[in-house]
Amino acid sequence: MLYGNILVAYDGSDISERALDTGARLAALSPEAKLKVIHVFYWPSLVIGDAFVAAPPAMAKEEYEYTQALEQKAQARALELGVEQVEVTTLQGSPAKAILNFAEESAADVIVIGSRGLSGIGELVLGSVSHNVVQHARIPVLVVK
Repeated sequence: MLYGNILVAYDGSDISERALDTGARLAALSPEAKLKVIHVFYWPSLVIGDAFVAAPPAMAKEEYEYTQALEQKAQARALELGVEQVEVTTLQGSPAKAILNFAEESAADVIVIGSRGLSGIGELVLGSVSHNVVQHARIPVLVVK
């Protein structure tokens, strides 16, 4: 078995769709392989002195509905590609940290993640989730373009 526990970072973008397909195809190579799909959302918050400002309730509802749709879409696509063992998890927080922590906690063998295609100065200034994951992961990372 090439990889037994495959983690795919998924946000519903075209590139993450390709990452999901790649991860599912890897998992389909072995009937024992498990595919874990993680969606991480980040609500910016602001701390000013003792005050903490989080996302408004309307935003929370929209994110919840979007997350539910993504989970169903990821599950259906993985099953469509022949993966029998699929687990979809949604977490809130810093995407790169959440992906890395989940990979460690779930004993993933590989992380499959899409690249947004940032390069040069853009990546240095903005940073990117995939770049951060590649730099800090303790397991192989497959970046899909």
